[in-house]
Amino acid sequence: MTMPFDCTTPEDEAMLLAKFAAGDRTAARVLTQRFAPISLSFAMRKIGNRSVAEDIAQEALLRLWKISGDWEKGRARISTWLYQVVSNLCVDWYRKQKETGQGTDDLPEPATESSDGAEAKLQHNARLYALYDALGRLPERQRLAVEMRHIEGYSNPEIAAALGVGVEAVESLTARGKRALAAQLVGKQDELGFRDD
Repeated sequence: MTMPFDCTTPEDEAMLLAKFAAGDRTAARVLTQRFAPISLSFAMRKIGNRSVAEDIAQEALLRLWKISGDWEKGRARISTWLYQVVSNLCVDWYRKQKETGQGTDDLPEPATESSDGAEAKLQHNARLYALYDALGRLPERQRLAVEMRHIEGYSNPEIAAALGVGVEAVESLTARGKRALAAQLVGKQDELGFRDD
Protein backbone atom coordinates (compact mmCIF):
# COMPACT_ATOMS: atom_id res chain seq x y z
CA MET A 1 0.00 0.00 0.00
CA THR A 2 1.33 3.44 -0.82
CA MET A 3 1.28 6.21 1.71
CA PRO A 4 -1.36 8.94 1.41
CA PHE A 5 0.05 11.86 -0.53
CA ASP A 6 3.40 10.05 -0.99
CA CYS A 7 4.01 11.44 -4.49
CA THR A 8 7.44 12.96 -4.07
CA THR A 9 10.35 13.24 -1.70
CA PRO A 10 10.02 15.81 1.10
CA GLU A 11 12.67 17.92 -0.63
CA ASP A 12 10.79 17.82 -3.94
CA GLU A 13 7.55 18.81 -2.22
CA ALA A 14 9.21 21.74 -0.42
CA MET A 15 10.95 22.88 -3.62
CA LEU A 16 7.68 22.82 -5.56
CA LEU A 17 5.88 24.75 -2.84
CA ALA A 18 8.67 27.36 -2.70
CA LYS A 19 8.45 27.76 -6.49
CA PHE A 20 4.68 28.12 -6.23
CA ALA A 21 5.09 30.81 -3.55
CA ALA A 22 7.45 32.64 -5.93
CA GLY A 23 4.75 32.64 -8.62
CA ASP A 24 5.76 29.61 -10.69
CA ARG A 25 2.59 28.43 -12.43
CA THR A 26 4.16 25.14 -13.48
CA ALA A 27 4.87 24.31 -9.83
CA ALA A 28 1.26 25.13 -8.98
CA ARG A 29 0.03 22.81 -11.72
CA VAL A 30 2.34 19.96 -10.63
CA LEU A 31 1.34 20.30 -6.96
CA THR A 32 -2.33 20.37 -7.90
CA GLN A 33 -2.00 17.33 -10.17
CA ARG A 34 -0.24 15.41 -7.43
CA PHE A 35 -2.28 16.39 -4.40
CA ALA A 36 -5.83 17.23 -5.60
CA PRO A 37 -6.84 13.69 -6.64
CA ILE A 38 -5.39 12.14 -3.50
CA SER A 39 -7.01 14.77 -1.28
CA LEU A 40 -10.34 14.12 -2.97
CA SER A 41 -9.98 10.36 -2.67
CA PHE A 42 -9.14 10.57 1.03
CA ALA A 43 -12.05 12.93 1.73
CA MET A 44 -14.40 10.65 -0.25
CA ARG A 45 -13.43 7.65 1.87
CA LYS A 46 -14.14 9.60 5.05
CA ILE A 47 -17.28 11.48 3.97
CA GLY A 48 -18.83 9.39 1.21
CA ASN A 49 -20.32 12.36 -0.62
CA ARG A 50 -18.48 13.57 -3.71
CA SER A 51 -19.68 17.17 -3.55
CA VAL A 52 -18.67 17.57 0.10
CA ALA A 53 -15.37 15.75 -0.53
CA GLU A 54 -14.59 18.09 -3.45
CA ASP A 55 -15.20 21.11 -1.22
CA ILE A 56 -12.94 19.66 1.47
CA ALA A 57 -10.15 18.83 -0.99
CA GLN A 58 -10.37 22.32 -2.49
CA GLU A 59 -10.28 23.96 0.95
CA ALA A 60 -7.24 21.88 1.94
CA LEU A 61 -5.35 22.98 -1.18
CA LEU A 62 -6.35 26.60 -0.62
CA ARG A 63 -4.92 26.42 2.87
CA LEU A 64 -1.70 25.00 1.45
CA TRP A 65 -1.48 27.85 -1.07
CA LYS A 66 -2.08 30.42 1.68
CA ILE A 67 0.82 29.17 3.81
CA SER A 68 3.17 28.45 0.91
CA GLY A 69 5.27 31.57 1.43
CA ASP A 70 5.72 30.81 5.13
CA TRP A 71 6.56 27.13 4.78
CA GLU A 72 9.67 26.20 6.74
CA LYS A 73 11.68 23.52 4.98
CA GLY A 74 12.16 20.51 7.23
CA ARG A 75 9.19 21.44 9.45
CA ALA A 76 7.13 18.49 8.26
CA ARG A 77 6.34 16.79 5.03
CA ILE A 78 3.89 18.84 3.02
CA SER A 79 2.08 15.60 2.21
CA THR A 80 1.66 14.82 5.93
CA TRP A 81 0.49 18.36 6.64
CA LEU A 82 -2.09 18.10 3.87
CA TYR A 83 -3.29 14.70 5.13
CA GLN A 84 -3.85 16.29 8.56
CA VAL A 85 -5.74 19.24 7.05
CA VAL A 86 -8.07 16.98 5.02
CA SER A 87 -8.64 14.81 8.08
CA ASN A 88 -9.40 17.84 10.27
CA LEU A 89 -11.80 19.26 7.70
CA CYS A 90 -13.66 15.95 7.56
CA VAL A 91 -13.94 15.81 11.36
CA ASP A 92 -15.17 19.42 11.36
CA TRP A 93 -17.78 18.56 8.74
CA TYR A 94 -19.10 15.65 10.85
CA ARG A 95 -19.24 17.87 13.93
CA LYS A 96 -21.14 20.57 12.06
CA GLN A 97 -23.66 18.02 10.77
CA LYS A 98 -24.19 16.72 14.29
CA GLU A 99 -24.56 20.19 15.79
CA THR A 100 -27.01 21.43 13.17
CA GLY A 101 -28.84 18.15 12.65
CA GLN A 102 -28.52 18.70 8.90
CA GLY A 103 -26.88 16.78 6.15
CA THR A 104 -27.88 13.23 7.02
CA ASP A 105 -28.53 12.64 3.32
CA ASP A 106 -24.88 13.53 2.65
CA LEU A 107 -23.57 10.58 4.64
CA PRO A 108 -22.62 7.30 2.97
CA GLU A 109 -25.18 4.55 2.86
CA PRO A 110 -24.75 1.67 5.29
CA ALA A 111 -22.63 -1.11 3.84
CA THR A 112 -25.22 -3.81 4.58
CA GLU A 113 -28.61 -4.17 2.94
CA SER A 114 -31.52 -4.29 5.36
CA SER A 115 -35.28 -4.47 5.15
CA ASP A 116 -35.45 -1.62 7.64
CA GLY A 117 -33.29 0.67 5.45
CA ALA A 118 -34.26 3.99 7.07
CA GLU A 119 -33.56 2.72 10.58
CA ALA A 120 -30.26 1.16 9.48
CA LYS A 121 -29.22 4.43 7.83
CA LEU A 122 -30.02 6.44 10.95
CA GLN A 123 -28.08 3.96 13.11
CA HIS A 124 -25.15 4.05 10.68
CA ASN A 125 -25.14 7.86 10.69
CA ALA A 126 -25.29 8.01 14.50
CA ARG A 127 -22.29 5.68 14.68
CA LEU A 128 -20.32 7.79 12.20
CA TYR A 129 -21.13 10.99 14.08
CA ALA A 130 -20.09 9.42 17.40
CA LEU A 131 -16.87 8.01 15.97
CA TYR A 132 -15.75 11.21 14.25
CA ASP A 133 -16.77 13.32 17.23
CA ALA A 134 -14.69 11.09 19.52
CA LEU A 135 -11.78 11.06 17.05
CA GLY A 136 -11.89 14.83 16.89
CA ARG A 137 -11.36 15.01 20.65
CA LEU A 138 -8.12 13.02 20.55
CA PRO A 139 -4.74 14.73 20.49
CA GLU A 140 -3.70 15.26 16.85
CA ARG A 141 -1.02 12.57 16.59
CA GLN A 142 -3.15 9.97 18.36
CA ARG A 143 -6.06 10.71 16.05
CA LEU A 144 -3.91 10.45 12.94
CA ALA A 145 -2.30 7.20 14.10
CA VAL A 146 -5.69 5.62 14.88
CA GLU A 147 -7.26 6.83 11.62
CA MET A 148 -4.36 5.73 9.46
CA ARG A 149 -4.10 2.32 11.15
CA HIS A 150 -7.70 1.35 11.77
CA ILE A 151 -9.69 3.35 9.22
CA GLU A 152 -7.26 3.71 6.32
CA GLY A 153 -5.48 0.39 6.91
CA TYR A 154 -1.86 1.53 6.75
CA SER A 155 0.89 -0.46 8.45
CA ASN A 156 2.79 0.90 11.44
CA PRO A 157 5.97 1.47 9.36
CA GLU A 158 3.94 3.41 6.77
CA ILE A 159 2.35 5.54 9.49
CA ALA A 160 5.75 6.11 11.09
CA ALA A 161 7.12 7.38 7.78
CA ALA A 162 4.13 9.70 7.25
CA LEU A 163 4.25 11.15 10.76
CA GLY A 164 8.03 11.27 10.99
CA VAL A 165 8.22 9.12 14.13
CA GLY A 166 9.46 5.64 15.01
CA VAL A 167 7.35 2.49 14.79
CA GLU A 168 7.29 2.21 18.61
CA ALA A 169 5.88 5.73 18.81
CA VAL A 170 3.14 4.77 16.33
CA GLU A 171 2.27 1.73 18.44
CA SER A 172 2.09 3.90 21.55
CA LEU A 173 0.03 6.61 19.84
CA THR A 174 -2.39 4.03 18.46
CA ALA A 175 -2.79 2.23 21.79
CA ARG A 176 -3.37 5.47 23.72
CA GLY A 177 -5.79 6.70 21.05
CA LYS A 178 -7.81 3.49 21.13
CA ARG A 179 -8.02 3.62 24.93
CA ALA A 180 -9.18 7.24 24.79
CA LEU A 181 -11.80 6.39 22.13
CA ALA A 182 -13.09 3.49 24.19
CA ALA A 183 -13.37 5.73 27.25
CA GLN A 184 -15.32 8.33 25.28
CA LEU A 185 -17.69 5.80 23.73
CA VAL A 186 -18.21 3.50 26.73
CA GLY A 187 -21.48 5.09 27.80
CA LYS A 188 -22.94 5.17 24.31
CA GLN A 189 -23.29 1.46 23.44
CA ASP A 190 -27.07 1.35 23.81
CA GLU A 191 -27.53 4.65 22.00
CA LEU A 192 -25.41 3.39 19.07
CA GLY A 193 -27.02 -0.06 18.93
CA PHE A 194 -24.13 -2.01 20.48
CA ARG A 195 -25.63 -4.06 23.27
CA ASP A 196 -24.01 -6.83 25.28
CA ASP A 197 -26.42 -9.76 25.08
